[in-house]
Amino acid sequence: MNLILLIAICAVLFLLAYRVYGRYIANKLNINDENTTPAHTERDGVDYVPSKTPMVLGHHFASIAGAGPIVGPIIAVSFGWIPAVLWIIFGGIFFGAVHDLTSLTASLRHKGKSIGELIERYIGAFGKKLFIIFAFATLILIIAVFMDIVARTFVSVPAAASASVGFILLAILFGIVFRWGKIPFWLLSVLGVAVMYGMIYGGIVFPLKLSYWTWILILLTYIFFAAVTPIQHLLQPRDYLNSYLLYGMILFGFIGVIFANPTAVMGNEIYFHVETLGFLFPVLFVTIACGAISGFHSLVASGTTSKQVNKESDAKMIGFGGMLIESMLAILAVAAVMVMTRDQYMASLADLGPVTLFSEGLGGFIATLGISESLAISFVALTVSAFALTTLDTCTRLARFTFKEYFEKETTSVKKVSENRFLSTGMIAVLSTALLLTGQFQELWPIFGSANQLLAALALLAVSVWLVKTDINPLFTLLPMAFMFAVTLTSLVIFVWNNLSDQNYILAAMALALFFLALLLMNFARKSLREYNLMGSKA
Repeated sequence: MNLILLIAICAVLFLLAYRVYGRYIANKLNINDENTTPAHTERDGVDYVPSKTPMVLGHHFASIAGAGPIVGPIIAVSFGWIPAVLWIIFGGIFFGAVHDLTSLTASLRHKGKSIGELIERYIGAFGKKLFIIFAFATLILIIAVFMDIVARTFVSVPAAASASVGFILLAILFGIVFRWGKIPFWLLSVLGVAVMYGMIYGGIVFPLKLSYWTWILILLTYIFFAAVTPIQHLLQPRDYLNSYLLYGMILFGFIGVIFANPTAVMGNEIYFHVETLGFLFPVLFVTIACGAISGFHSLVASGTTSKQVNKESDAKMIGFGGMLIESMLAILAVAAVMVMTRDQYMASLADLGPVTLFSEGLGGFIATLGISESLAISFVALTVSAFALTTLDTCTRLARFTFKEYFEKETTSVKKVSENRFLSTGMIAVLSTALLLTGQFQELWPIFGSANQLLAALALLAVSVWLVKTDINPLFTLLPMAFMFAVTLTSLVIFVWNNLSDQNYILAAMALALFFLALLLMNFARKSLREYNLMGSKA
């Protein structure tokens, strides 16, 4: 398979999908700029801030991407490149983009609240509490894991550390100058991106070498301030500028493929069972989450993103378009390993890991543009590591939102803690650090893949019930919802069985709890729709 042809076909399909299917979904959702967004109606200058479309897209894309659309697809190539590519294409268009856009739009119609708010209003209050507990626990786990990942990355790659610190300082300065308003936005963006790329080289020249625990303390301090600071002061400009790292990596990668004109040497075989992973169904659809469909996206879309959207029509570009850009990155990740034979790929995956494998593969393409291969590989590795930090600070803010929503209708003193962004963020930092110190996060992480896809299924369930009760035919969400429930429930059953066999009873119990959570919320939704239909028939 010629990689130029493969990438060109995928790019055309995604562009057509955005223009045709994206417009269809936007019309079905009745997206209309006459609907005032929460960024205006709930404006508080901290979380609710109406912002330019490129800024919100940059924040959203940087938050949902991270290393996910790279790691998952490269591991999933174990089943063969053909099923991986097909799931990215069809999953990205008909599952992920729909999931992201509908989650974002639903939040826009409900004061920028999370999917939990939809569950409470259209399924039931108890269902909301279960969902938010599940989402909050997932976010605490992600924060603990990514603190460890980022700290270890900064220790092993000091250049990434100094570059990331430079990005943060640049973002603060960018935000100040942007609010000053004396420089045109396009010119400020060009200058900001140019300085940011210069900082990548500066990071290589001036690496920042600190110990693991020093970085943990720095990261804790950073995520606290990133989560409580008004979003336009740090998080938004940092994510906006950082998104150009990924845009640049994708663009340079595509041009590099054209110049290199590599031919895929990996065979076209499809492997329905891989010893290290299991069966193609459901493992492929859990392994490739970011790039196809990921439940974490619904938390971002209905958490930080919906509070920044200036006008409702922006949702299509941010939700649907942002997902398809991520799908394109996932295709590039698959292409980076297709230049290897299967034996070379399997050996390298075991020895080097997916991030290094991607960095070397894509770096090799970019090097054909006249850049030294070592610098090209370093650029790719630095870009990937920079987005782990983006996931970390976004998750901290999302955890604060979910904690506040859980107690917003309570009258206890805990409500006062949840409404105080400083106290609630401090509590989240303490819980994440406690999990990090116990080391249990390493044992809990294997269940994240199934939990993440369960989030996607539950988000589609909530959105589908909302659509039914607003007299919109939900077929475009019901079909992906049904498939994702089939994937998730099958995956959880296998997970329970494997962990019982390994006598890992804690993970088995957690997977079983998630299985029954899914069944319980589906039952609540069924009862809610039945009552709605009965009321309609009586009317």
